Amino acid sequence: MYFQYGIMEYYEFLYGIHVSEVHVDQIGRMRLFVRVVETGSFSRAAKAEGVVQPTASKEMSALEKHIGGILVRRNSRGLTITEQGQEFYDFSVGMLADLDAAENRIRSGQTSPRGRLRVTCPAVFSSRLIVPNLPDFFQRYPDLSIDLQVSERYLNLVGDGIDVAIRIGNLADSSLLSRQIGSVTAVVVASPGYLERYGKPRGLEDLQHHACLPFMFQGNSKTWKFEVDGSPVEIVPSAALRTNDADAVHTAVRAGLGLGQGPRWIFCDDIDAGTLVPLLTAYAPQPFPIQAVHSGTRRMNGAIKAFVDFVAELTRGELNLRMA
Repeated sequence: MYFQYGIMEYYEFLYGIHVSEVHVDQIGRMRLFVRVVETGSFSRAAKAEGVVQPTASKEMSALEKHIGGILVRRNSRGLTITEQGQEFYDFSVGMLADLDAAENRIRSGQTSPRGRLRVTCPAVFSSRLIVPNLPDFFQRYPDLSIDLQVSERYLNLVGDGIDVAIRIGNLADSSLLSRQIGSVTAVVVASPGYLERYGKPRGLEDLQHHACLPFMFQGNSKTWKFEVDGSPVEIVPSAALRTNDADAVHTAVRAGLGLGQGPRWIFCDDIDAGTLVPLLTAYAPQPFPIQAVHSGTRRMNGAIKAFVDFVAELTRGELNLRMA
């Protein structure tokens, strides 16, 4: 049936609403409804769409009144989508995807993408790579703006309204779409002063006798990864200090507090200057992927592609060069 009608004509056929009535407010309400279903919460949907919750509730009520039926039922346990709501959700997702695709096709003919991008990435990636290069990005794309959320946690891309996330390592969530844009090599380092006092670890078994500074991720210490005879090995180091701030690990290692492991590009200037010493290089793990991630419910439009391509240029250039 869908292919016998245009988008708006099908909308009219299915719900008895005149094409002229499908105006900007209704499109916005459809997007809000889709977000409510996907997040399972009015408050999270409101946050993702940039409105307050009372406004979201009011717009949903207006949409249900316009449709002439109940789309979601609210109770003490949360939200339940009705049969009519499920039907309308399935149609809305397809219609909005077609609308976005049409807009993208038109915008692809423009010389510069435009809009506001919502991006999240780890703090050290933001401070060391993205932010210092933003002047070049904005000179290239003057009609784009960025909301940058710095977080060591994996934010909910749909619930938090994130367009693209930069993540290091393998992904566990298969519902997300990703593009590998680079890679990083992990290295163990210590200051010369620390090594004078406590000596160099010669093998992985020596780590238990050293003060280690593991990075915390999602509230837990990250294991230190190595490779022995071609097989991956993970070690939970004894922790003199645990922190979720990679820059704090860097500072603590330079101060002689203990051994740290992290991406080589964080420590490369100190390694070159001799203020940090790489250790256990014979056990270096395979490089970890750097990935640009976006939700499967969001198409990679021109703005997202422009940003991902730009970061890919940086990781191919600065990161790989500095890992040599």
